[in-house]
Amino acid sequence: MAEKRPALGRGLSALIPDAAPAPAAPLTEVDIDRLAPNREQPRRDVDAANLDELAQSIRANGVIQPLVVRQTERGYEIVAGERRWRAAQRAGLLRVPIVVRDVTNDQLLPLALIENLQREDLNPIEEAVAYQRLVEHHDLTHDAIAIAVGKDRSTVANALRLLKLPEEVKAELAAGGLTVGHARALLAAGDEAAQRRAAREVMKRRLSVRETEAFIRKLTAPVPKTEAAAPDVHVRAAEERLHLALGTRVRIVRKRKGGRIEIDFGSEEELQRIYEQLSNQ
Repeated sequence: MAEKRPALGRGLSALIPDAAPAPAAPLTEVDIDRLAPNREQPRRDVDAANLDELAQSIRANGVIQPLVVRQTERGYEIVAGERRWRAAQRAGLLRVPIVVRDVTNDQLLPLALIENLQREDLNPIEEAVAYQRLVEHHDLTHDAIAIAVGKDRSTVANALRLLKLPEEVKAELAAGGLTVGHARALLAAGDEAAQRRAAREVMKRRLSVRETEAFIRKLTAPVPKTEAAAPDVHVRAAEERLHLALGTRVRIVRKRKGGRIEIDFGSEEELQRIYEQLSNQ
């Protein structure tokens, strides 16, 4: 197994050059209502139960790790630590510890993303969306992102591939109904409709990742092509003579040994007519 690269150090300085060598900022406390959430926050869903647990801990022990903020005209904007801020509000705190950093708009999302990834707070879709925003809005390569967050380039690339899944499947992945392993297997199921059907079947049958991979392989396995027999002029001639004799379409289906004759009829009356005609031959 490849050794995981450190999340800080060269990776962070490559992503945010001005942030790495910054000296230690002084710690202070501010009124909690002077803080505003990070508009670039990559997390979209906050687990209420987990937030309540953190609030209980903060109520008992206070906010141990200060929030990283930047100064604005109206107060402070949270760079990292929004979950702690929300939990502190629930705990009834009036003031929280902060560290003020000089962070530009371009650095805001990368710092928030890195902080969340290091704490493993994002669900797979939130993580993938954050990577996509770094690529599209900050012109970062997969390699630069991988170095910054301490992961392999393939991990970043595979996370981004999850965004190709249908919304229904992404919602299940974000909610925990499917794992990343399941989602990666579903990518091979075909078009979006096939992926949705496969995902529903996987959840209905509660398949493991390995079982899902086997299910998708079976689902997408090519159907063996049967070698079509060359048209037989004698068979076609016989079909035409029967058609003229019975007044309906007749097909002769030949197999390696034997075969069958198919006679079309459109109503009970026509079936009776054909039966009587054949009986009188």
